[in-house]
This record gives sequence, structure tokens and C-alpha cells, in this order.
Amino acid sequence: MSRFIPVLAGLLGVELAGNGIFMLASPETWYFAVPGVTSTGPFNQHFLRDIGLIFVLIGSGFVYGAVRLGSRVLLWSMGAIWLLGHALFHVWEVAAGICGPEVLPRDFPAVTLPALIAFALSVWSLRHADH
Repeated sequence: MSRFIPVLAGLLGVELAGNGIFMLASPETWYFAVPGVTSTGPFNQHFLRDIGLIFVLIGSGFVYGAVRLGSRVLLWSMGAIWLLGHALFHVWEVAAGICGPEVLPRDFPAVTLPALIAFALSVWSLRHADH
């Protein structure tokens, strides 16, 4: 299991950073390609690139933490906090009536699942950190 965790973190990091690079390189294509995004508001290139930078940063943190044990707890935990906040915001939108509950299963693979994986990686890193 100890060998699998850094691989999983690296894969998550590559996926997150890749999404961010897509957002930076082609925000309009990303906006129309990702299911449900067009229903969240009008296209805003600046905003999408801002969020793309966040995804690149978080993804890089998971990749770096996969190879640098000393940085793992901090980098993975910070990334998990943002990803969990993002996922909870999606749930709040449903609870507030902004979106219908049908968006939660649609968003699960790209929003909630990465947040849950990041959280699990962070908990694992905390439990296995040298104290």
C-alpha cells in the first residue's frame, strides 16, 4: 500500500494539472467541453484561467508530494482543503436551490471523487508522517 499511495497521488496530480493546463490553454473549449459548466454562468476567460492556475498549482503539489516525503502532508492537505471546499460548494448550490440534485451525480467524477481521494491521501500522509 505504501508504494501505491504516491502513485495514486501522482496520477491525481497529473489529472488536476492537466485540467488546469487545458483551462489555461483553451478556456473557451474547456467551457463548452465539460458537462454542466455552461449552466453555471456565462463564459469568462479571465475567471477560467484563474481557476486553471489553481488546478495546476494543486496538481503540482500532489505530484511533488508523491516524490518528496517532507512536503507531502502540507501540500496534499492544502490541495484537499480546496478540492473539498469546491465539492461542498457544489452541494451547497443544490441545497440552496441554485441547481437541481441531478447535478451531483454528473459532477461526482470530476468534482467530488478527486476531493475524496485527496482527503484520503491527506489522512494517509498525516498518519504516516515522521513525527
